[in-house]
Amino acid sequence: MRSLMFLLVLVLFCSVPMTSSANIAFNVGKCCFEFSKVKIPVKLVKSYYWTSSECPRRAIVFQTIAGREFCVDPETTWVNGHVAKVDKRTRV
Repeated sequence: MRSLMFLLVLVLFCSVPMTSSANIAFNVGKCCFEFSKVKIPVKLVKSYYWTSSECPRRAIVFQTIAGREFCVDPETTWVNGHVAKVDKRTRV
């Protein structure tokens, strides 16, 4: 009975690292599958981040003061202007 209990604990102990590392390996973060068509006012943009290179489409995600997130096309002219302004604002 003791050896059976030991074996059960050993199996559980060994399976935990495998399941947790599997989550890390396949976690690519947030991906954007479509872009917002609305130009977000720069005064509402608190920060931004790039989506993972593992995503099918590279995108920039704008985070607003209200906590909402918008996926935008990084090749759009206004997006590049917003990124520059947010960078300037946050560097100071």
